[in-house]
Amino acid sequence: MWKDGQGADVTFSVGGQLFKAHRCLLAAWSLVFKAELLGPMKEKETHCIKIDDIDTQIFEALLHFIYTDSLIVDEHQKEGEIAKLQHLLVATDRYGLDRLNVMCESKLSECIDVETVATTLVLAEQHHCKDLKEACVEFMAPRNVLQAVMASDGFKHLVASCPLVMKELLDMVSRGG
Repeated sequence: MWKDGQGADVTFSVGGQLFKAHRCLLAAWSLVFKAELLGPMKEKETHCIKIDDIDTQIFEALLHFIYTDSLIVDEHQKEGEIAKLQHLLVATDRYGLDRLNVMCESKLSECIDVETVATTLVLAEQHHCKDLKEACVEFMAPRNVLQAVMASDGFKHLVASCPLVMKELLDMVSRGG
């Protein structure tokens, strides 16, 4: 249904690319889509909805999930996939796709490393991902790991964005993990 667009009754314009979809299916998965597409506040003419703040790849992954109940992950491009999963996590929060959120959290937890843990922790904190936050903090807790993370690019962003998380982390390290 998704790929051939048969019976589609709404189109999304994302980054100049058009995506045909089915209102009822989107509404079944997401209360946000339900309100936007079927609710009393919907626009009179919502046949084409423009979305400016999501990358086409991310929106396509979101639709892929809605239509297939699965997550597309390219294991061969780890760095690109981590960024994609991070952006997808933000989109799941925006559209209230809890199951996809859990799947993204799980995949991101498996991919934590010294270079990505700080930015992943910021995202976990901003989007209320308790399990992902815990995984990041546990990964960073050993002193030698924390020292390596402190040298990463994402660490300054973590300090500036989430001072309370930094306090939690320092408390944990000072207690010995």
